[in-house]
Amino acid sequence: MLWLLAIVVSMAAGPSQAAPVLRVGVADGSQPCSYRQRGSWSGMAVELWQQVADQEQIPYVLVPADNTTELLAATKRNEVDVAIGCITISPERIRQNRFSLPFQESGLGVMVKRNQLELGSSLLRSLLTPDLIRLLVAYVVLIGLLSVAVWQVERNGSKPSSWEIGPRRAFALIFQVLATGPGTNTVVVSTRGHTFVFVAYLVRIITASLLVSYVTLNVVRGNQELASPNIRSLNDLAGQRVAVRRGTVSNDLLQRLNDSGLQPPIQLRELDQVIRADSLLAADAVDAVLADDIQLDFLLQQLPHKLYGLALRNLNPQSQAFALSPGISEDLETRINEALGRLKRDGVVSRLRQQAMNKS
Repeated sequence: MLWLLAIVVSMAAGPSQAAPVLRVGVADGSQPCSYRQRGSWSGMAVELWQQVADQEQIPYVLVPADNTTELLAATKRNEVDVAIGCITISPERIRQNRFSLPFQESGLGVMVKRNQLELGSSLLRSLLTPDLIRLLVAYVVLIGLLSVAVWQVERNGSKPSSWEIGPRRAFALIFQVLATGPGTNTVVVSTRGHTFVFVAYLVRIITASLLVSYVTLNVVRGNQELASPNIRSLNDLAGQRVAVRRGTVSNDLLQRLNDSGLQPPIQLRELDQVIRADSLLAADAVDAVLADDIQLDFLLQQLPHKLYGLALRNLNPQSQAFALSPGISEDLETRINEALGRLKRDGVVSRLRQQAMNKS
């Protein structure tokens, strides 16, 4: 009789103990954080939440939304339990919404159309820097000294002073061969001469490595970052047409700048999705785009050309997290935060971000 009563009690208690299915809101068009592709959701925030749900065995269903503003409003009204995405925790939002443990920080960036003339001038200035000139002068001096050494040791070998082309041209030929490489067998015959040829080879490869490193670090990277030297701060956007997504931190920031008395005021233009920002710049509909730099970097990586770049980046960096509804229990909030903390500690968040940035 007792065992029958225990079965009845356990059957009655079973449904009440089942974990509730969470309504998880997600916004489309926020690459690389959250977006819908070929009917399925993708992005680092979506995959991060999947990891959290798997670790904590949280059943859920995704609820689509148009933008972050709608997500936060729905979360506040308990229409969704969790809002996922790279949601910036601004002071205005934290007064109205509840957030999880932050999983990353991100700033804002300003994307503009590149000025090709300015980029060419920047490249020329990079090539004429003192460091590069010193490197080239050092190379010429070393090759010159090695040429003198070869001339001396080959007096009784290949005898360059007696070549038919004359001593001056003979020395120039030795210098050319040591500087470029081909033809060393025609200018030296002695063992010491071949030793100096080998030293010249080492000088060439070391100098070439330093030169490639210099160009990579100071020219290529510089041109990727430099888009408009006339924009050094957000105040330089005064009077310009700037595209922003409605309800974002970017939009609020420009509104505050205008309210502070910036003259002429920034002309705000609505941006549907950051991934389409290049079309507005190409059509000359806007002068600049302000958004999370992670989203702008993703867009720039997808473009087959380098017509656009970031004039400013990492502006006002703030933490990003998931938003939680007031109805979420403290126990579930703790489980979500602990899972996020583990994933961040173990490098999973960084790996997901890198994978999302590399997706095309």
